[in-house]
Amino acid sequence: MAANNRRMSGKKGAQVGSGGQRRRGLEGKGPTPPAEARKGHKKNRIANAKVKQAVRRPAPRGRGGKGTSEMVVGRNSVVEALREGVPASMLYVQQFIDNDERVREALQLAAERGGIHLMEAPRPELDRMTNGLNHQGLVLQVPPYEYAHPEDLANAAYDNGQDPLIVALDGVTDPRNLGAVVRSVAAFGGHGVVVPERRAAGMTAGAWKTSAGAAARTPVARATNLTRALEAYKKAGIVVIGLAADGETEIGELPALDGPVVIVVGSEGKGLSRLVGETCDHRVRIPMPGGAESLNAGVAAGVVLYEAARRRA
Repeated sequence: MAANNRRMSGKKGAQVGSGGQRRRGLEGKGPTPPAEARKGHKKNRIANAKVKQAVRRPAPRGRGGKGTSEMVVGRNSVVEALREGVPASMLYVQQFIDNDERVREALQLAAERGGIHLMEAPRPELDRMTNGLNHQGLVLQVPPYEYAHPEDLANAAYDNGQDPLIVALDGVTDPRNLGAVVRSVAAFGGHGVVVPERRAAGMTAGAWKTSAGAAARTPVARATNLTRALEAYKKAGIVVIGLAADGETEIGELPALDGPVVIVVGSEGKGLSRLVGETCDHRVRIPMPGGAESLNAGVAAGVVLYEAARRRA
């Protein structure tokens, strides 16, 4: 009986299974990722170091100075920037990114433009570069804008046998307004735009897009001190005209627009600052029969530039 029991205990009955772990252990795990994508691998460390070096590399400063580099993040934003011709030096693409329509268009536009380097980077590195923004696997690096010096704008006009027609912005902080002014200056034959170095809009990707390509042919100068730059223009024989809602003269009654002028446009809310207003030779107003209190910088500059171009024609 004992022997029979021993024989019975040796038979296999219902047992707890492995849950498929043994079977899955025998299955393949797909192709081995490239060395650059394997954490801890030497090539992965080298790739990460190259990305960090490209992002942190300081930009050389020119005569008018340079701005800081900028990152455009997100698939739609990157594609729009490339379509609008925003300058770019590097397109970062996340490793193993889902290759959808926008990714393919971004890669195609970058290849067609030329001069844009493609860099594949792991997601953690893109997260660090963008401070955790939703980059969706695409990051476009816009190089620092190379600003002109304020006197370069006047010199270029005189070299072409023309009277300078320049717009200076005082306290305008919206890059889209700057882009609109650059576009108007290009449309009406102006010679450039001057912006202060501090507390003012600079030539960002947003300004480039709003300019609709005009930024590529219209220089923007940056002044360390706008009041001093305007005084230097005055010493060079250029009339400085400030736009103000309470200006003493209407823009159509000002003969100075026929000659060399700098048109100063203030912010929509505060207008011209006190020192800049006192530096202007004339403070003029735009008549508005419709009763609007003010115009934004882009529209105001366009109105005055049109009047100046009409007289010079």
